[in-house]
Amino acid sequence: MKVGIIGLGLIGGSLAKAYQQSGVAEVWGYDTDESIREFAKISGAINGILSKEIMSTCDLVLLAISPKATVSFIRKYAQFFGDKPMVVDCAGTKRVVCEGVFPLSEKYGFTFIGGHPMAGSHLSGFRNSRSNLFKGAPMVLVPPRFDDILLLDKAKKLLSPAGFGSFSVCTAEAHDRTIAFTSQLAHVVSNAYVQSPNAAKHKGFSAGSYQDLTRVAWLNPDMWTELFLENSDNMLIELDSIIGILQKFRDGIAAGDAEGVRALLDYGRKRKEEIDGK
Repeated sequence: MKVGIIGLGLIGGSLAKAYQQSGVAEVWGYDTDESIREFAKISGAINGILSKEIMSTCDLVLLAISPKATVSFIRKYAQFFGDKPMVVDCAGTKRVVCEGVFPLSEKYGFTFIGGHPMAGSHLSGFRNSRSNLFKGAPMVLVPPRFDDILLLDKAKKLLSPAGFGSFSVCTAEAHDRTIAFTSQLAHVVSNAYVQSPNAAKHKGFSAGSYQDLTRVAWLNPDMWTELFLENSDNMLIELDSIIGILQKFRDGIAAGDAEGVRALLDYGRKRKEEIDGK
């Protein structure tokens, strides 16, 4: 198997290392930063630098860059893919990518499936990438057609060396609606939480709760700003929801309403139990 990877940050670098370590793939990579390209090659994560000529000979081309950058890259190089590789992106939102790329794949005759590996780290960059980042992790696929079982089977086989534990298939709209809650809202809440004036005084008074809630506050501001704004309609729904719930807590605490506060806490506990199990 020959794999091409565009973008050698945390996600792309981890994919390169996973495929390389699997022993079943020849990995070619590209990053706009020349020093990263060379370091990835020297470290053995990639066999060489991916070019437009090599792309057309790959079985799989993975794009681990932002949504807008993905669309721009594919628009520029669509004519060079050919009909051999399956092209899969790894961006954090899917509507912008799929709306921009599905028409290009039809026009130029290459196979494209939207993708989102559900794994990551608060640390970024190639230096923090690792071969086991995706081991057991879910992978979301957004195909152009949902009745093409052979296409989905092929995608799963090509992606299996990365170590994914499961695959989910959905529309771009469903993906963005769900990811607003499962990922994007969590990053906003975490980031807002550490902006408290008391955050600087936490040492010696914090344990697991603080660490769990603040881990993703350490983020890439440019990337997450783009993701939030591209998914603003779904983000606003989630933000309005949590603001409303927080307001109920504030009103109950301000009024000394023990019964009301306890009811809110008990409902949240029950929801957690219903959703994730005991």
